Amino acid sequence: MILGKMWSAFRAQLNKIANFFWEADPIAQMRYEYDLAVEQLKEGRKGLEMYRGLVERVSRQVAAGRSHAQKLEAEIKAYLKAGERETAAKFALELQKAKRELAANEEQLEMHETAYGNNLDKIKYANKKLVEVREKIQKYDAELRMSAAEAEIAALAETFEMNVTTDFGQLETIIQQKIDTNRGKARVAADLSARGVEDIKAEERMEAALADQALGEFEVELGLRSPETTPVTEATKNLGPATEKEVEKETS
Repeated sequence: MILGKMWSAFRAQLNKIANFFWEADPIAQMRYEYDLAVEQLKEGRKGLEMYRGLVERVSRQVAAGRSHAQKLEAEIKAYLKAGERETAAKFALELQKAKRELAANEEQLEMHETAYGNNLDKIKYANKKLVEVREKIQKYDAELRMSAAEAEIAALAETFEMNVTTDFGQLETIIQQKIDTNRGKARVAADLSARGVEDIKAEERMEAALADQALGEFEVELGLRSPETTPVTEATKNLGPATEKEVEKETS
């Protein structure tokens, strides 16, 4: 009982392996079965050729038997005309024997001809089916390859689709994020740079006003200009409110 179970389990595993290889490449399996059928058909054709040789031999025997019977009949008639009845009787006995052999050979010939015709029809039918199988194999192989290519193209198209669920979609999102980050950094740098320029310009204006004021005071000290003619407003018109107040305090 244990051995029976082990044998059943072993056969089940073998069947599992066989099914795996059977389903792995069905086109190759079909070609293998086709090749086996072709070999069997070749063997059948050789057998049919040998059988046809037997039919031809029996047919030749029938033809020889008919010729022998006709010859005996002619000899019997000739002896009867010559009045040789005893000799004619011997040939008549031989004719009966020849006709029995001829009948047996004709019966065998008919039987062999029928068997040969049936086997010939079977081989022709098998050959026709093999041609159909070969065409089906070629068709299935082409369709299988085409369907596999279509599946690969479909998978490739889905891969290249810019969807957030695909690799390309995720990479596109990362690239857009980097672009946004870089643009943000550039904008911040530009804003900071613009504010710095305004401060520098304001400081330059203030320094220019102070320098002009100092020059005016120096001109007053040298007597080149009177205090009343010193254009204080001109020196401070381009300054901000805080800077103008500082200048007024210094001139007061």
